[in-house]
Parts: sequence; structure tokens; C-alpha cells
Amino acid sequence: MRTSNKNLITTMAMGLAMGASMTAIQGCDGEGPLGNLAEQCGLTCDGEAFINGKANVSGIAGIDAFFGAAIDLNTAIISVNTDLRAELDAIAVSVGAQPGATGAEISAALETHLSGYISGGLTVEYAPAKCEASIEASVSAAAECDAKVDPGSVTVECKGTCQADASVEAGCSAEAEVVCRGTAPSLQCSGTCEGSCTVEIQGSASCDGTCEGTCSAECDLYDGMGNCAGRCAGMCSGSCTSDLTAGASCSGKCEGTCEYTPPDGSCEANAEVSCRAMAEASVECSGKCEGEVEPPSVSAECKATVEAKASASIECSPPELAIKWQWAAGVEGNADAQAEFKAWLEGFRAHFSAIIALRARGEIIADAALNLGAAGEGAVKAFVDELSGDVDIKASVGALCALDQLPVAVGSVTSSAQMLSANVQAAGEVSASFGG
Repeated sequence: MRTSNKNLITTMAMGLAMGASMTAIQGCDGEGPLGNLAEQCGLTCDGEAFINGKANVSGIAGIDAFFGAAIDLNTAIISVNTDLRAELDAIAVSVGAQPGATGAEISAALETHLSGYISGGLTVEYAPAKCEASIEASVSAAAECDAKVDPGSVTVECKGTCQADASVEAGCSAEAEVVCRGTAPSLQCSGTCEGSCTVEIQGSASCDGTCEGTCSAECDLYDGMGNCAGRCAGMCSGSCTSDLTAGASCSGKCEGTCEYTPPDGSCEANAEVSCRAMAEASVECSGKCEGEVEPPSVSAECKATVEAKASASIECSPPELAIKWQWAAGVEGNADAQAEFKAWLEGFRAHFSAIIALRARGEIIADAALNLGAAGEGAVKAFVDELSGDVDIKASVGALCALDQLPVAVGSVTSSAQMLSANVQAAGEVSASFGG
């Protein structure tokens, strides 16, 4: 019986697919029975693809989108971990501790350092760091993973505040309100102020900040005219400037950032415009979302990929700090000691504010890494299962390449997340020293 060319080719293709599938992983090291032929036909695996930052592991879009998201998430984890450790070390070294010190060791060194200058400890007030996720990253990930997603028509919902362009006022839905963020008109903030607030004092009053004028008791800093220009231990006459964290009201001049809801629904020309969703509601968002992102609807296999990509894109802004203290008895009236402490405090302010933001971002992406490890493994295997019975040789080999790299990707992301979690815990211990 004579076999037709068509049947022969089909039989050879199926045999080659089976042989390639059985030997593809071996072929990754160049020692497989297909030898150079497999390499020339693109039927080998790159055993170091993931660790070298290559997402094109399998040649299958949905699977490679997962590896791309894992690479982005791993890169974000490593970056946050490096930056967070650097900020912790900067504070540690400034108070006599060693780089790499634990959170408890840094806290103890801080307490010793502060006791030489102030009494009653340092009070640090701040609002939670503002974290924003990129909507574009979610849409892009959805389109890369799920062929049925059209990036031009897909929508993403934001449960929180969605940043938009200046023309958005008329576009906020009935379930959202326009919010302006920027310099307050004439420095008079009708909403909340983040920065400094200057109040003109009628008569005299206590000032929890910088007193500019006269002080009935000790003032820790005087200007060239002999007027108080610092912290007043008594009653202040003149003006009082206090540092405010986000969410605080200012009855005077807000010199910083004012967040307000305009009565006419229109923001100032230089203000950042957002749509803030009402309670339990969400708004369609195409910019950056401060709050919970509801990713576009995708296949079950792509859900973990889109969520990982969105988490990797999150950025958190350092908050303003309001720092208060009382001088120790031996430092009262000692201008040199006070100047020394204030110089240290400026460095601490910058590092501690950065730690708050990095800790917030670190907690988000560390959680995303744990979710990716569990859900991602099932997603990739689901893609591979869909290819079962496919006689496409490259797809068969690509699927096995993906299964080969899957534990590498999951292991790498999990390991990075564990290291980050240790520094996030240290940051939490340091923050707890100041009530955070």
C-alpha cells in the first residue's frame, strides 16, 4: 500500500512533534538528539531566559505575557528592596548603628540619639502614602495576554481617585466628584492642606510650629532684628507657621498643596484634576488610580498576569511629615546643640518619608508576588493544557519550555519577595517607634 505524501508529512510532523516535545528540554543544553537541526528550526529552549530578563520563553503570547509580568514584578521588588534598605541604612548610620541593622536595632539607636537632645521622644505625624497604579499597564497586559481584548475599547474601573487631564470636569460620572489638587487660590485653602499653614495671630497664642514675632518665653532661634523666628516655649505674637500632613485643614495661608472640591466644578488652570468615586462606587479611569484597580475583563488564565503587571506599575509618593518635640533641659538655650539636632532632623525627615512610601509599595508588590506564585503556576499550565493535541511543533516545544522556566520564574519572584518582606518588617518596626 502506497502512503500519500500528505499522510507521510502529517505522520512525520506528528512524530517530530512528539520527539521534539520529549527532547526539547534536553536540547536546551545543545546535547539533544536533534542537535543543530533543532536549533536551526527554533525547537530548543533557552534555559536562562527568565534570569536574563527574556519574556519570550515559549513563543506563545498568553504564556509569554505571564513571564513578562513576572519579570516586571521581580524587577520592581528588587528595586524597592534596594531603595528601602538604603533608606534604613542611612538612618541607622546617622545614629551610630551599622548598615544592615534590624528594625529593632535601629529603633534602639534612635532612642539613644534622641535622648541627648529632646525629652519625651519625637512625635511624627503623617498621612498614609499615596499609591497610584498605572491604568495603561493593566490595559497593555490584558491585550498582550488575551487576544480577545481590544486595547482601544477596553475599560478599567477605579475604586478611589482617578487622575485625569484638565478637561475631565464635565466627564466625571454621577457617581464621582471633581477634585482639584494644587496651589490654593490666593493661598486660601477651602479643603485640606499638605505643607505649611501660616496663621496671623490676633494678640498672642501658643504656637505649635515656627513663631515669627515676639515670644513671651524662650525662643530657639532669632532673626537679625532680634525677633523670634523659631520654636516659642511661651506665647507667640505675630504669625505661626505649622507643618501639616495631608488631610489637615488650614485657617490661614496654605503654602503647599491644597486638595479641594470646586463649587463650580472647575479647577484652576495649573491644578491636577481627578474624579473621586463616591462610597462603594467606582469610576472609569484611563489615567492613574489612587485606590483599588478593577482590571479589564480577561480570561481566567490571564487574570494573574494582569494583576501582577498592575502591581509592578504602582508608585507611592512620600508624605509630608509634621514633626514635634520638646528640648531636653541641657539643650534649652544651647544654640549649637539645637542647630546640630535640626541638621540631623532634616536628613531624618527625608529618609523617613521615603521609607513610608517604599514600605507601602513594598507591601503591595510583596502580596502580588505571593498571589502570582500560586495563581500564575495554574495559569501557565492551563495554557499548556489548551495546547494538548496541537500538532504545531513549535507550540509543543514552546509549551515544554514554559513548563521548564515556570519554577525558575516563581522561585525567583518568591525569593525576592521574601527578602523584601524582611526589610518591610524592619521599616515597620522603625515606624512603630513614632506611632506609625
